[in-house]
Amino acid sequence: MKYRPFGKLDWKVSALGFGAMRLPVIDKDQSKIDEPEAIKMIRHAIDNGVNYVDTAYPYHAGQSEFVVGKALLDGYREKVKLATKMPAWMVKTADDFDKFLNEQLEKLQTDHIDFYLLHALNRSTWPKLRDMGVLNWAEGAVEGGRIGRLGFSFHDDYDTFKEIVDGYDKWVLCQIQYNYMDVNHQAGVKGLKYAADKGIAGVIMEPLRGGSLTRKAPDIVAELWDSSTIKRSQAEWAIQWVLNQPEAAMALSGMTAMEHVVENLAIADRSGVGLLTDEEQALIHQASEAYIKACPVPCTGCNYCMPCPQGVNIPRIFGVYNEGYMYDNHRTSRFSYRQLPAEAQADKCTACRECMEVCPQDFEIPESLEKAHGWLGPKKEGS
Repeated sequence: MKYRPFGKLDWKVSALGFGAMRLPVIDKDQSKIDEPEAIKMIRHAIDNGVNYVDTAYPYHAGQSEFVVGKALLDGYREKVKLATKMPAWMVKTADDFDKFLNEQLEKLQTDHIDFYLLHALNRSTWPKLRDMGVLNWAEGAVEGGRIGRLGFSFHDDYDTFKEIVDGYDKWVLCQIQYNYMDVNHQAGVKGLKYAADKGIAGVIMEPLRGGSLTRKAPDIVAELWDSSTIKRSQAEWAIQWVLNQPEAAMALSGMTAMEHVVENLAIADRSGVGLLTDEEQALIHQASEAYIKACPVPCTGCNYCMPCPQGVNIPRIFGVYNEGYMYDNHRTSRFSYRQLPAEAQADKCTACRECMEVCPQDFEIPESLEKAHGWLGPKKEGS
């Protein structure tokens, strides 16, 4: 296993971290973790050098922390740094700070959390928790030994990320979504580098974009990978891209099968800053552009078409439609589409064409909405 600097701390972290959000389950029920297999996977990773395990209060419908706690018995707790997260959106009053932490300590069967993160901070949850006094509370929990260090995970834009980083001078880590398709999405590369300049460790979640970058690639992308003289799996291309960057402390991967653990351990063992040649980095950039070209709709999400007079959420629909095509993930895209209110779905389009007057991409939006609804909407009888 390779080890890497972890921000300002005098400690090195394994290049691969074990994320406990996608553990193996029984009957496709996320609340029913296959405990023996999950424990076997976590311990195998630790036995092979992984020294960072990450979980959170809501993962697997609240069951992940229980299983991680069991996996870290029998001496395994002393071999790793343990991270979990306070569910920021569930906090109603300052009394909830202790309520959640104490419950998590019990579930994890430990007396302290090495890295305690404020979960999924954004432009609304950050000021809410800050104004409730979460930072002073956390410092008290550190002094009391229940927390080792404080960090946060993040899902919002760069400006919000910068505000959070600048809002507290004792952050030790930030956990951000980052991969070769999300270079400028959310915190992005700007946020990663900004945090690194402050001595904050960048923990990279979704290096495989939730597994999307390992699914069957569009032909245009597959041809690019095949053209390389260096042969790597799609997972390795993605993880090595992350670990090629010095600002990335580690690649945190959620793994659902032992084969994923074994493959990712081998990838991490081959990793290193500056490993990829200029030609290989150019190839990965070409692959990201090829994914985008594979989209059925040339929507850039500029929102010029909004608000739609009929209430149709045009950019969101095209975003879900494109993602399903790009990453060969029809099922998840259909699920995401069904989460939209019925009045915001594509079949409510009346083809008034007001959107066409302002769209800078100049494509047939009503026609594309009809196709999107046909692909994402309710299955027709007999299909």
